[in-house]
Amino acid sequence: MATGNLASVVVAVDGSEESMNALRWALDNLRLLPDGELLVLHVQPPANIAAGLNPAPIPFGGPSGVEVPAFTQAIEVHQRRITQAILDHALKICSEKNAEVKTEVVVGDPKEKICELADNRKADLLVMGCRAIGPLKRMFLGSVSNYCINHVGCPVVVIKGT
Repeated sequence: MATGNLASVVVAVDGSEESMNALRWALDNLRLLPDGELLVLHVQPPANIAAGLNPAPIPFGGPSGVEVPAFTQAIEVHQRRITQAILDHALKICSEKNAEVKTEVVVGDPKEKICELADNRKADLLVMGCRAIGPLKRMFLGSVSNYCINHVGCPVVVIKGT
């Protein structure tokens, strides 16, 4: 699917291997204009006490056993660690493929922020992964990729998980 008329591609990444596979796919299959830009986007959820009571693990070999008290400042610090591990992993993938990318982190609801940023940047394409979460979970939790397909103003490529 190599194409040379893309000026702006947004690749949304999170702590899933599916999102990293989407990044790999974009790097392997897309060709940008000479002055084009590939943006690796991570949406960090807003800090909340519930996250502090049950903190998410830091993915991709980030530090483990880090104490996270249930206070907003500590929760934010922990979320920044998670975000940094995700971006470090994404940038390592880009480096292995000799790809120059830009990164951006925004805080908020992933489905809304991904669409907002892609629209604001006038992206030619949004690339994202899709977790295989099953129909029941999808019904209650919703699907970020499904939301984006139906709400963003550019074409979307979804790389399915297994």
